[in-house]
Amino acid sequence: MMKTVTIAVIGAGFAAHFHGRAYAKVHGVKVRLKTIVDVDVEKAREVAAIYGFEQVTAEVSDVFHDAEIDIVDIVTPPHLHVELALEALKAGKHVICEKPLTGYFGEAGDEKPIGSKVSKAKMYETVLKEMEEARTIIKANDKMFMYAENYIYSPNILKAAEIIRSKKSKLLFMKGEESIKGSTSPVAGSWEKTGGGALIRLGCHPISGVLWLKQVEAQARNEEISVASVVADTGNIASTLTEHEKRHLTGKPIDVEDFATVTITFSDGTKAVIMSSDHVLGGVKNYIEVYANDAVLMCNITPTDNMKTYFLDQDGLEDVYISEMMPQKTGWNHVFIAEDILRGYRYELQDFVECAAFGRKPLSDIDLAYETTKVIYAAYLSASEGRKVTFDRTASLC
Repeated sequence: MMKTVTIAVIGAGFAAHFHGRAYAKVHGVKVRLKTIVDVDVEKAREVAAIYGFEQVTAEVSDVFHDAEIDIVDIVTPPHLHVELALEALKAGKHVICEKPLTGYFGEAGDEKPIGSKVSKAKMYETVLKEMEEARTIIKANDKMFMYAENYIYSPNILKAAEIIRSKKSKLLFMKGEESIKGSTSPVAGSWEKTGGGALIRLGCHPISGVLWLKQVEAQARNEEISVASVVADTGNIASTLTEHEKRHLTGKPIDVEDFATVTITFSDGTKAVIMSSDHVLGGVKNYIEVYANDAVLMCNITPTDNMKTYFLDQDGLEDVYISEMMPQKTGWNHVFIAEDILRGYRYELQDFVECAAFGRKPLSDIDLAYETTKVIYAAYLSASEGRKVTFDRTASLC
């Protein structure tokens, strides 16, 4: 008989739709979508109606006390991630946690706005301490923590990993980017709500991607490779523009960065460069480029060239999805075909459901979540103090 995995999702926002569509495509294991939780019950009801959740509630305790729930899938704002994850584990549930793992969201006595007033050194130390405590608890628990980093499950990245394992290539340097023309979240411009700006919201994806691929290389070559140092630069480009000049941009940073570059140096002397921005028109830009000693791997996640369209008007296209963050459908456009697959959501949820059903370790776990957030906050520290942040070269990423 096919195994059944029963799932509760906490949060009915944008990510809940990606996860809902991906759960519908899981095969080999029966998925039962039982409960969706959100303080906005009407929004939760809308998601439940689309994807077939059996019930809706505003109380997270309902899923923790439900003996039928196997997985708690957390797609809330990031300031709730660690708290809810640890509660779910304590209740005996497997956990899926959306990115980023956590961030600095303010403490009593902090001057506001915290993104401008609180030192990045304090943020870095506070976040590191919280993550270390959480990781200790997670590793001591017999339930799994699965980090929902969809980049790892993009077919491009999975194929790159297969090639790296087969060729045992030396990755000399990597380039990665996620950029967009703003956020769908009304609180994206506030540090206390998001834990940072473009770097933590967008750059976390390619950072996780290059960190994971570097560990694939290390395992294939039987080496120990860690992050040796981070150098970063961040800025608020929108502040230089007039209101008229910003008319096509939707990002509204208050005390967060809207542009960031990060250079990661690994313990083997190789490099990775990451860029993220909230002011890139033309749809979501996602890629990782890998330059090895014997290969070049160009992992273009979005936009793709699977289909292009050209329209002189938008008549009849009101309900036709072209791509994320593409308000106008006239002219030439790159259409997002099989987006759930190409952006990794389908394979991500397939892996996580199988892990819960069969006890297998996920590709993306607490170690990757920890290291990604550590690099991001080291980058914030580097940018604020204008210096390189170095790590213990003997400490492995995982």
